[in-house]
Amino acid sequence: MIDILDRVRNKDLRSRIVSAEEAAEYIKPGMNVATSGFTSAGYTKAVTTALAKRMEKDPFKINLWTGASTGLEEDGVLAKVNGIDKRMPYQTDKALRNRINSGDVDYLDMHLSESAQFARYGYMGGDIDVAIVEACAITKEGNLIPTTSLGNTASYVQQADVVIVELNVTQPLELEGMHDVYVPLDPPHRLPIPIVKCDDRIGTTYIPCNPAKIKYIVPCETKDHTRPLGQIDENSQVMSRHILDLFDKEIKAGRMPKNLLPLQSGVGKVANAVIHGFVKSNLENLSVYTEVVQDGMFDLIDAGKLLIASGTALAPSPEGLDRFYKNIKEYRKHIIFRPEEISNSPEVARRLGVIAMNTAIECDIYGNVNSTHIMGSKMMNGIGGSGDFARNAYLTIFCTGSTAKDGKISSIVPFCSHVDHTEHDVDIIVTEQGLADLRGLSPRKRAREIIEKCAHPDFKPMLLDYFERADASTKHAQTPHLLNEALSWHQKFLETGSMK
Repeated sequence: MIDILDRVRNKDLRSRIVSAEEAAEYIKPGMNVATSGFTSAGYTKAVTTALAKRMEKDPFKINLWTGASTGLEEDGVLAKVNGIDKRMPYQTDKALRNRINSGDVDYLDMHLSESAQFARYGYMGGDIDVAIVEACAITKEGNLIPTTSLGNTASYVQQADVVIVELNVTQPLELEGMHDVYVPLDPPHRLPIPIVKCDDRIGTTYIPCNPAKIKYIVPCETKDHTRPLGQIDENSQVMSRHILDLFDKEIKAGRMPKNLLPLQSGVGKVANAVIHGFVKSNLENLSVYTEVVQDGMFDLIDAGKLLIASGTALAPSPEGLDRFYKNIKEYRKHIIFRPEEISNSPEVARRLGVIAMNTAIECDIYGNVNSTHIMGSKMMNGIGGSGDFARNAYLTIFCTGSTAKDGKISSIVPFCSHVDHTEHDVDIIVTEQGLADLRGLSPRKRAREIIEKCAHPDFKPMLLDYFERADASTKHAQTPHLLNEALSWHQKFLETGSMK
């Protein structure tokens, strides 16, 4: 067994060190199991892998609550053996996605800022039976030093009847001190979250934990299984330039300071590419208040342009994770990890005046955004934190390529097949074709702006023809639609494989 005694600073807890298999035996069918992890960072690996092997021999299911998506050794292995009954609040694993869309998993797609409170109130189907938490060390007092994410871990530890700690020896002890753990009280006792700057610290550097709750401590030597972000393509670079041009105009108009307002950026290739594009800009002394820290933010730190990045987790590529570990002594000066109730807090986002930049699956001509469903019914990943920021940001931007499926689908459509973010929450839509600024525009003017600026030339005539006929048919109604025809765009793809 891996030697972890030096990481268990509370000597009385050392007798609780067991194998992953022994810890997994504690978990019973139907239990509510809450875990650490947000994206593929800081999630549980050894115990969930052992649990999946047990389920393979003796099938049963648990309810799994996390901070967001997790890695292969959690969502992946448990989905493979069909071991998840109910899952919340977000996921990105292909096997789990297939289970959700085949009806095997009851999936609750939630605003991330609300998920911990939902669990505390019992809306998720009872209390937490066991919390499985990755840590890099346990303090003399029995408190937990988190690893590369915080997510909902602090709240889950507070709620759980039993805690199982995975001590991951691949996670460096230099992570200690990077966290700011603050769990708000629930109404009617909740107080204002006292953050007025991105670098404000309001909590502890550890997760408070009653040592009596810790039933088992499990050694682990599996690294975070992060995903490649993909090459930064020309379309992403063009979108980044469109956004930088917008910021330049906002600064000149006196609506933003020269170092902008705090940036929020979603997960994935496009979001990372947009942030990366800032490296060669004239912008300096930037700050970030977001969910995840990706490779592009390391680029900004290295370029001396980013003062502080406040988030709840890392979400780097495999190369980015190695880069983080190699340069952790420098990066720890610029990065703070908070619980997602705080990193995604609508209150804080509104106070700081965050600039929210997220990605869309499709946008319609009036500014509604679908960020979760393919053709209206098949779940992709989930809403994540985009809604937390979109409704409350100073400026809300959604990016998408103008087409998908090798140009067969327009990402700009007459009517979204599913709406996650209404037109009231969307200020800017960006594709590689251009940027539509929707601020101050009524629906009919938004439609012309989006079609003209964002639609691909192959689909622009079709969209304009649809809008003009809808406008005439409804006698210039507030939001003109030919509903049957609007939805037929998606039906045509389902039937023929193309919207053209």
